[in-house]
Amino acid sequence: MSMGADNAGLRVAVIGMGQRSAIARHVADATATDPALAARVVAVADVTAAGRERGHAEYPDAVVVGHHRDLTGHVDAAIVTTPDWTHAEIAIDLLRAGIAVYLEKPLAITVEDADAVLNTAAETGTPLYVGHNFRHAAVVRLMREVIARGEIGEVKAVWCRHFVGNGGDYYFKDWHADRTKVNSLLLQKASHDLDVIHALGGGDTARVVGMGSLSVYGEVTDRRDRSGELMGDWFSHDNWPPLAQTGLNPVVDVEDVSMVMMTLDNGVQASYEQCHFTPDYWRNYTVIGTEGRLENIGDTGGGVVKVWTHRRGWDTAGDREYPIDGVEDGHADADLLTMTEFLRSVALGEPAELSPIAARAAVAAGALATRSLRTGSVPIDVPPLPAETIAHFTHPTTTHPAQTVGS
Repeated sequence: MSMGADNAGLRVAVIGMGQRSAIARHVADATATDPALAARVVAVADVTAAGRERGHAEYPDAVVVGHHRDLTGHVDAAIVTTPDWTHAEIAIDLLRAGIAVYLEKPLAITVEDADAVLNTAAETGTPLYVGHNFRHAAVVRLMREVIARGEIGEVKAVWCRHFVGNGGDYYFKDWHADRTKVNSLLLQKASHDLDVIHALGGGDTARVVGMGSLSVYGEVTDRRDRSGELMGDWFSHDNWPPLAQTGLNPVVDVEDVSMVMMTLDNGVQASYEQCHFTPDYWRNYTVIGTEGRLENIGDTGGGVVKVWTHRRGWDTAGDREYPIDGVEDGHADADLLTMTEFLRSVALGEPAELSPIAARAAVAAGALATRSLRTGSVPIDVPPLPAETIAHFTHPTTTHPAQTVGS
């Protein structure tokens, strides 16, 4: 294989041409909208023939290979959108090869693997970025602005309810339903919200306890292997009610309803609830401070964030209401911001808003909540990262990691 190094900008690879690989399209969008960037997808790696076919179709000018190790020496950065259980191994290989990594969330499916990735990044100095795009969602940015202005005083509690109305189609018809490949949907699905809870609460989970069960989808007996298919091949809002779903993954052993209680390291109390068989699909945050509370109604453009700052009885209006900007469905706007931040961090050495330490904190909360709920709901304390790893991400030693891009 020969891609040919040149001075035309950052050479990017896409690893894994599944459903989430669409985020790599924002490489071109970021380059088109940001005059400081010059990046292009020059390679695709996928272990499946179907994935390689999608790679040829999506990026006809790119080299398509069967394994991520074939990329060493030919690209500057890689966007990893492979299934969750492969994240740690692929990221570690790339980091050791000196390839900057955009790693789709979750960082890993266990605390141990997450720590191995971060420790490798610290040892090698290779840039690592984890795609927690929801930090850039308009609803999250708006809530953080309200908190930063002091409108609700000092934050003391954060609650999140996630109604995953598309859960049956999104997570129970392929590998996401198998705990050996995903561990828990408190990682694959909840890592966004756990990360946002940490951002809103101003701290990371120190102690966690979980409860949950496989309440509905375990009763569905219609199962089949969907190898070669993507979620878009079977998704339909007509797949309702949940017990009428068909074609579930042969293995279904992850929880479809879960609850998590957290104490953050700054004393803030937090909770997270997730249900995969609701009729509606959105997430609702409530943040309570010493002088009021906020709550989002809707989580995309067209929704609102309401703020209550005076005593009264039941009142849905609140004292102030702020419109949520951004797209009205999905998260394309947050994806573009996320990809732009990654590319600028690699090409220009700019610090990214989201530290990999924050991504590890989300994994720790989700993985240890899962361990708790599967072992009698015992409280579990989050173990610390090595001091040298924390120091690396807190005080980076390299300020321009892409000085040799294209050389």
